[in-house]
Amino acid sequence: MKIPNFERIEGRLKPPPDKSITHRALIIGSISEKTIRIRNPLLSGDTISTITCLLKLGKVIEKKGKEIEIKPGRIKEPEEILYCGNSGTTARLLSGLLSGQDFFSVLDGDASLRKRPMGRIVEPLREMGAIIHARGKDSVLPMSIKGGNLRGITYELKIPSAQVKSAIIISAIFADGKTVIKENLKSRDHTERMLKWLGADITVEDKVIKIKGGAKISDGEITVPGDISSASFFICGATLVKGSKIVIENVGLNPTRTGILEILKRMGASIRILDLRKQCNEEIGDIEVKYSQLKGIEIEEHEIPSIIDEIPIISLLATQADGITNIKGAKELRYKESDRIHAICDSLSKLGSKIEETEDGIVVEGPSLLRGAKVNSYGDHRIAMTLLIASLIAKGETIIDDLDCIEISYPNFINDLFSLCKS
Repeated sequence: MKIPNFERIEGRLKPPPDKSITHRALIIGSISEKTIRIRNPLLSGDTISTITCLLKLGKVIEKKGKEIEIKPGRIKEPEEILYCGNSGTTARLLSGLLSGQDFFSVLDGDASLRKRPMGRIVEPLREMGAIIHARGKDSVLPMSIKGGNLRGITYELKIPSAQVKSAIIISAIFADGKTVIKENLKSRDHTERMLKWLGADITVEDKVIKIKGGAKISDGEITVPGDISSASFFICGATLVKGSKIVIENVGLNPTRTGILEILKRMGASIRILDLRKQCNEEIGDIEVKYSQLKGIEIEEHEIPSIIDEIPIISLLATQADGITNIKGAKELRYKESDRIHAICDSLSKLGSKIEETEDGIVVEGPSLLRGAKVNSYGDHRIAMTLLIASLIAKGETIIDDLDCIEISYPNFINDLFSLCKS
């Protein structure tokens, strides 16, 4: 694919709807006693996997223009395997839902998802009373679940994972008694906010979440904001290309997701938040960003949960920053759609950057002159989009293997990118 000739990135853009919130709206909406309407949902490979699984569970889901309606009705035992595709969110959050159902089901996924760790959800869901078995000593898909008869537990999360936390919260809705979840590092909290918005009996005090079993989900509407993780590629692109200025509109600005903006500001980026407001218990606003000269920084473990999806693009920023950027405590990146630590270090080094992987992070020395080369996305949408942004500043042609994986989260990414490239 050839990048068009351009001088700067300029314009206004609405990013795609938030993937994390869309997944949660679909799954939480499936247990509502009345119709749930989801406005502006993301329809991409991952969220379609969630919809397909819910249809197999007997849910009636209708698309009406830019809205999805989920009709009330009991979840039923599926007649076939629930295939989650490449989506870890689908597999893990559905595990919480299925643990509360008095029937047998099986979850599976593609080759990449079959490698991702599931033992982290098996342990707490078993403690609550679900009968779960999985391949690889109960650590990976495929996984069978016989649910029902759950009891509330007190559980301290061993890793800062919003997917694990959400699986427990969703299963707690079906449990007897109260479930208490304790976090050491706060991860994204869309599940807690959404349940509160829809009337569930859930409280959050600092890093402690409490939910009573038998919580009722009432009818309502959920409007999905723009995805800041998807927007981050354009934000970083404008920061890197001289003369650039863009405004990203209607972006979700949940504080557990805006770590990328704080990192950019520390690196010296010019960023302003415009028209900050609240919608469906989530902060949203517009982001203005201009080209900036950057400096290297230290990124510590406690910051990782709020930037877990943005570390590949932050690594690219670091290749153009003055000095050393050291990202620590990010071992969780090795268990994403690819080993993202290895994938981004391998690809950016081929483009000429001074970048090294450590056991739990990445060290980058900048600035580096990037030169076009043949690189591999590793079938990972966030690596592919990072490399497309890298190709904007690399001298010569960059050839990226497997761009189709971008369909997982942002089907229109390339068209939106080209629309901002101005000559």
